[in-house]
Amino acid sequence: MAAESGAGTQAVERAMSLLACFTDEQSELRITELCARTGLGQSTVSRMISSLDRLGYVVQDARTGLYSLGPSAVTLGSVALNNSPLFCAARPIAQSLAHATGLGVNLAEFRDDRLFYLCNFEGARSPKSFTMSGRTAPLHATGMGKAILAAQDGEYVQNYFAKGFGHAYTPHTITEPAAMKAVLAEVRNRGYATEVEELAFGRACVAAPIHARGGQVVAALSLSGPLSELDLAGRQQELSLMVVEAADELSVALGFTVTFTPRSSLPLSSQEPPHGA
Repeated sequence: MAAESGAGTQAVERAMSLLACFTDEQSELRITELCARTGLGQSTVSRMISSLDRLGYVVQDARTGLYSLGPSAVTLGSVALNNSPLFCAARPIAQSLAHATGLGVNLAEFRDDRLFYLCNFEGARSPKSFTMSGRTAPLHATGMGKAILAAQDGEYVQNYFAKGFGHAYTPHTITEPAAMKAVLAEVRNRGYATEVEELAFGRACVAAPIHARGGQVVAALSLSGPLSELDLAGRQQELSLMVVEAADELSVALGFTVTFTPRSSLPLSSQEPPHGA
């Protein structure tokens, strides 16, 4: 029985390793490429891919012979998302915010020292031809990541960089713990974070933290888009108020008691130059 259990576990792990080979960068693969990526023999890969194909987790292009993820994989992802209280609460709020601003609205959880995107909606002025759901992003180079980092203690921030996570994506990326701690102090003071070309050139965002019932920051919400559309120099206060209110609404949906701050008492952040500009 133990031997059968071990063999079954190994088969599952091998099948999952094959599915994990498919990425945004390499969404279509040949059997030989799957062998190279997993280290499995061609007969093993062929047998397992055939089973995954039969079950709908992969599909083969009849013309090219290339495999890609199939409809069963999409179904599982949808089930996982629809089982998330955060996703279900955020979907109408994010969609409404994207429509009102014409900008992109993103929702991401704090998971394993990274952002894990649950959903995104694109406004008319910030279109994308792909979804962010299921993707990950670094904490230090994103507005949502900084909104989450601001809720962590100094030791966590120090260890984050000590682990080698603080890569530079552009010349504007903050890569030093001391500089990041100063930025995070500002984020805590004003209640939201900004990011200007720290992850990608020509892009910016404004983000606010989302609190769980116990008060811990578990996720963040952001408004993002091209620099020209966000216009942080002129619209930072307006956009920050909108994203903070939406994030607070999500926190309430998760059971957190929010003390709402009157608009007139919030910092006049639009008078401050955005970080990284």
